[in-house]
Amino acid sequence: MTSQPLRLAEESGQSPGESELAVNPFDGLPFSSRYYELLEQRRALPIWAARFIFLEQLESSPSGVVLVSGEPGSGKSTQIPQWCAEFALARGFQKGQVTVTQPYPLAALSLALRVADEMDLTLGHEVGYSIPQEDCTGPDTLLRFCWDRLLLQEVASTRGIGAWGVLVLDEAQERSVASDLLQGLLRDAKLGNLPGDPRVVVVTDPALEPKLRAFWGNPPTVHVPREPCGSPTLVYRDKVPADRVVAACQAVLELCQEEAPGDVLVYLPSEEEISLCCESLSREVGSLHPQGLPPRLVPLHPGCGQAVQAVYEDTDAGARKVVVTHWLADFSFSLPSVRHVVDSGLELRSVYNPQIRAESQVLRPISKCQAEARRLRARGFPPVFLPSGSCICLYPESFLELEAPPMPQPRVCEENLSPLVLLLKRRQIAETGECHFLDRPAPEALMQALEDLDYLAALDDNGDLSDLGVILSEFALPPELAKALLASCEFDCVDEMLTLAAMLTAAPGFTRPPLCAEEAALRRALEHTDGDHSSLIQVYEAFIQSGEDEAWCQARGLNWAALLQARKVRGELLELMQRIELPLSQPAFGSEQNRRDLQKALVSGYFLKVARDTDGTGNYLLLTHKHVAQLSPYCCYRSRRAPARPPSWVLYHNFSISKDNCLSIVSEIQPQMLVELAPPYFLSNLPPSESRDLLNQLREEMTDSSAGSESSSTQELGDACVLQ
Repeated sequence: MTSQPLRLAEESGQSPGESELAVNPFDGLPFSSRYYELLEQRRALPIWAARFIFLEQLESSPSGVVLVSGEPGSGKSTQIPQWCAEFALARGFQKGQVTVTQPYPLAALSLALRVADEMDLTLGHEVGYSIPQEDCTGPDTLLRFCWDRLLLQEVASTRGIGAWGVLVLDEAQERSVASDLLQGLLRDAKLGNLPGDPRVVVVTDPALEPKLRAFWGNPPTVHVPREPCGSPTLVYRDKVPADRVVAACQAVLELCQEEAPGDVLVYLPSEEEISLCCESLSREVGSLHPQGLPPRLVPLHPGCGQAVQAVYEDTDAGARKVVVTHWLADFSFSLPSVRHVVDSGLELRSVYNPQIRAESQVLRPISKCQAEARRLRARGFPPVFLPSGSCICLYPESFLELEAPPMPQPRVCEENLSPLVLLLKRRQIAETGECHFLDRPAPEALMQALEDLDYLAALDDNGDLSDLGVILSEFALPPELAKALLASCEFDCVDEMLTLAAMLTAAPGFTRPPLCAEEAALRRALEHTDGDHSSLIQVYEAFIQSGEDEAWCQARGLNWAALLQARKVRGELLELMQRIELPLSQPAFGSEQNRRDLQKALVSGYFLKVARDTDGTGNYLLLTHKHVAQLSPYCCYRSRRAPARPPSWVLYHNFSISKDNCLSIVSEIQPQMLVELAPPYFLSNLPPSESRDLLNQLREEMTDSSAGSESSSTQELGDACVLQ
């Protein structure tokens, strides 16, 4: 028996006066007047015309899969989840809740807030969200927005596909690792054979539609009607500017002087440039409006947290809003009032090189698909009420034609795959070839991930997860950090390692130079003699002792929001360790024994990330490959007043290929500790170098010393027996 979609207020076309007794079927309360105000806006969205077609396809799809294809700004991300909730409600939610994935945590948070408002429901009750360190759901949650990587972690920890009746995979064209892998797992699961009749909705930009249709076996596809309105005016520059921030600021100032109606959306490659642009504009825009209200500047990037909702807030009458962002808003965050876009045409992305185990910060042209999405942002909403806006491209027309790929690069081809392989092993997928991918990762990337997990003792002799590997997969941490945290149980430094894991995840110390001598002095007071790792612990403890004071952070150039996030991460990690009954230890930070124990725990997880100063001048040769790197400008060893010889052997958290190849978050270690704690076959497999020869010589000396000690003990025991 098929279910019939509910007849809700939006179907009847009733106004508040005509349906005063209309009741929200999700919570049983009368609809508010705001519900009807937002309903009028929803009906004007391009996707509204496809509502009944979508519900019919969702009900009747033979495979349980429906593909939705539409342009950015058409209303897909807000309306499809609500219609899926109606569908699930018609079935009595007997099959589970509706879960909607997003490639970015900030997008999941923002959409949950907006959809709860449109549905006239309470956030955290009927509508909720799950993002790192924040689970705003409850027993009554019917519609949940979720970061796709968290859902992947949940699916990996269960035998089935999860406790949902309808799953919406939104923004599939973003090609996140989790979204691609979820699609592969769901396709292999064959939804039609699963109990509960689950449904999967894949929402994408039209550019990826052909690939997804082929991947899913030509499922029913709902096309969002294109708007008949005119396209935004494209304005190209003659050449790429030498300074993107200056060029973007100049374009914004020109728009403000022309008094063209509508808000402005600026795309720059990085968070650093977003901050510089906002600072520069804040100094300039005041002089343009001596009498009226100056434009309101709103940054939009992953570090904004809940402040992201400022992009949707109405400004004071007559005030323009200027939103400065990067790739985060290519497809997410449709802003109704935007009529002008300033596009740099570039993005800054981290790309992992498995051969040298390094992150590269790559500045590259955006794809043609992203460029079109940015251009369409200038249409605003509703697009038929105001004339089309403008898209100012800070590059020549030939720039993207010659250099841009048609689609964004799949992240599965650009990220470290160790966490992914760990999750696949958790699902008892022995070979990565058994899982289908939209685009298969490079074989060398998969081999490097397997090799790293083997070194960390996460795999057994058969290539399956070892007992240690099963525990590592419980932690939403990089495998090497999870291994160091588990090793701290053995070395009695769990309290310190919990703090360090939280700081490395959420608040990696100082990220900019000090602004003045006073700030530099305050920073030096937080540095620890043992290196950056212990300095991070010291920063966290001082932050807690300050009462989590924001002014205290500002005076030292620390990110207050990131430190608050670190506190949440630490609490979650502690709760997880208690749940799986791992041993804990009392705080002992600063004692001599604790210093050694903390170093041992770090080496146990990070022996793959060790470097040696080859000439005494700070040129570090990495053990696992013959690359030379320098310490980061923010490393505590470089900020000390007295000229001191850099440490000979260091353990580092991250190696980033840039103009000066930096090692970030570095601490000194003793090579004897590396020989003692790293797997012997790891040392044997190191590429030929003077460092490897020194370690092998040291291993032989330690082996001979150990054998001599055993022989001496045996002799003493024999003498004792003779005496007796």
